[in-house]
Amino acid sequence: MDDCIFCKLANNENGNFVYDDENVVAFDDINPVAPVHVLIVPKKHIQDIASLEEGDEKYVVSVTKAIKEVARIKGVLESGFRIINNCGVDAGQTVNHLHFHLIGGKSLGEKII
Repeated sequence: MDDCIFCKLANNENGNFVYDDENVVAFDDINPVAPVHVLIVPKKHIQDIASLEEGDEKYVVSVTKAIKEVARIKGVLESGFRIINNCGVDAGQTVNHLHFHLIGGKSLGEKII
């Protein structure tokens, strides 16, 4: 999509990426909520997790690989981290492009579940 900020960022070859492969990129969040706050974004425009279609499996696989590698790069693989995906307005999704927040680098409080 021409007007999608994450499409523009994800497909910018000169981007300052924490991680980059053929399907996804990861970059530091501009408004971090913790010492480590990285966004993992597919290069293909997919509105949200509920919009995944047949053939999009490669993006899901790449996201899961990126999560582990970004956690290692950022030094939180052993200490722990949280993955968040917001799907839709009621969940707090503010950019309509599938993305995952990897957050860590400090204690993140009580268990929710």
